[in-house]
Amino acid sequence: MSIKGRFTRTSGLGLVLAAGLAMAAASPAEAKTFKWAFQGDPVSMDPYTINETLTLGFIGNIYESLIRRRKDLSIEPALAESWETVKPDVWRFHLRKNVKFHDGTPFTAKDVVFSWKRTLSQGSDVKTFVSGIKDIKVLDDHTIDIVTAGPRPIFTSEIPFWYIMSEDWAKKNKAVEVGKLTTEAENYANRHANGTGPFILKSREPGVKTVVVPNPNWWDKATHNITEGILTPIKSPATRVAALLSGELDMMYPAPTQDVNRIKGTKGLAMLEGPEARTIFLGFDLQRDELLYSNIKGKNPLKDVRVRKAMYQALDMNAIKKKVMRGNSWPAALLIAPQINGFKKELNTRFAYDPKASKKLLAAAGYPNGFEIVLDCPNDRYVNDEAICLAASAMLAKVGVKVKVNAQTKAKHFGKIKREDTSFYLLGWTPSTFDVHNVFYNNVKTRPAYLPKGVEPQPGQGQWNCGIYSNTEVDKLIELVANEIDPAKRQGMISKMMTIHKNEIGHIPLHQQPLSWAKKASIDLFQSPDNTFQLRWVTVK
Repeated sequence: MSIKGRFTRTSGLGLVLAAGLAMAAASPAEAKTFKWAFQGDPVSMDPYTINETLTLGFIGNIYESLIRRRKDLSIEPALAESWETVKPDVWRFHLRKNVKFHDGTPFTAKDVVFSWKRTLSQGSDVKTFVSGIKDIKVLDDHTIDIVTAGPRPIFTSEIPFWYIMSEDWAKKNKAVEVGKLTTEAENYANRHANGTGPFILKSREPGVKTVVVPNPNWWDKATHNITEGILTPIKSPATRVAALLSGELDMMYPAPTQDVNRIKGTKGLAMLEGPEARTIFLGFDLQRDELLYSNIKGKNPLKDVRVRKAMYQALDMNAIKKKVMRGNSWPAALLIAPQINGFKKELNTRFAYDPKASKKLLAAAGYPNGFEIVLDCPNDRYVNDEAICLAASAMLAKVGVKVKVNAQTKAKHFGKIKREDTSFYLLGWTPSTFDVHNVFYNNVKTRPAYLPKGVEPQPGQGQWNCGIYSNTEVDKLIELVANEIDPAKRQGMISKMMTIHKNEIGHIPLHQQPLSWAKKASIDLFQSPDNTFQLRWVTVK
């Protein structure tokens, strides 16, 4: 999203709390400023604008949910002190008392109800987090019953990124509705924030820097020792590395694969590495009768599964792993990583790399000379994202599919593909629930506009199904998977829907990318497998 209008240097909340902030954190006596960089910038400060890891992860320092994840990814209380199921479809939450938003207003049950309704508003991209909620009943200021659409065994895994907003603040600042990403609309909540979390937004300069300071009135005990956190987006990998080497940064990510050994060999620096629970994949335009930006008129070759399989088998993922990722990737055949609940090792076998077979499939489908297509790709979101797209385009060219790579910032890329202004695109996904349902609900389930008449959509289904894959049997299995409580039956449904999608080449899974964080050795922090970064676990020595 391209943020329009003049930069606002203060959040409208941070400066009024300046007194007493210097020693708000609980740990070591001499607290410090912490500076870090990512290759892109949070799209918005509105927690409902986009379902994207960097944005939600950063905002998670400011806003909070009813529950949160520990370092081992298990669930623990946050704005809710406890909860229980009073019926198979009713969850009773006991809200934490004496919690205040950053502007001083108290947190109560009405804020949860408001946040639920706001999450369902037109511009929201996080409807999936509350897709299982049928109703919320307020019992008193600090007790609510959440009614789900049938038994919902994964419910507590669905809501850690569903952040609670202040009803009074949103109404006061005309931010009741969510600014819609696809239209580049924005409102007060895009550049300002008012959460209950451990950090307060001090200033926001989109594309330049975002500054947070500790919340001296946070309900929990602070374990960090930083007095100010400064996030700077630095698109250029070389510039990020140089800033770390010079001491300008305390931490940056992702570290370029070509510089990992150099960083490891530099005194005073350290690397944190491991496989991320994210799968990078390519999506197809499966609905239009004519491809966008192509020399083929009146036809859409991608509707033919033979063409999709030809493109799949033209991609040499081992070569991309070796040359583009410097050995740091894990080729994938499924849309979920091994860390995700529902993963089946037996299904994670790619169709063989076979350019000759690709050419035969294209000829059999009526495209012996191939065709032209544009591949939409971000250049500041995933590890080596543009380089992956360029490598894929070269491989596809060898079998006759001439690909022009359209690489741009993630804000523009996400807005473009969400508008369905694409026929071929690259995307990555880590399910916030660490469950397969989240991946398929968002990326595979049919978008509401393409459902048969009479079929009622669920909130947020198919929001990132930008190529409009649609299979009624898969849709039904996705619904069943959400409510099945028997583990064996559930896995059987999961395996069936993944097999159908795989055989139809609904998308082309590419690989799991690496977690690659570089930092000063004097910085203690925690690297989460979902690639979110929490300041509450940072200590500057």
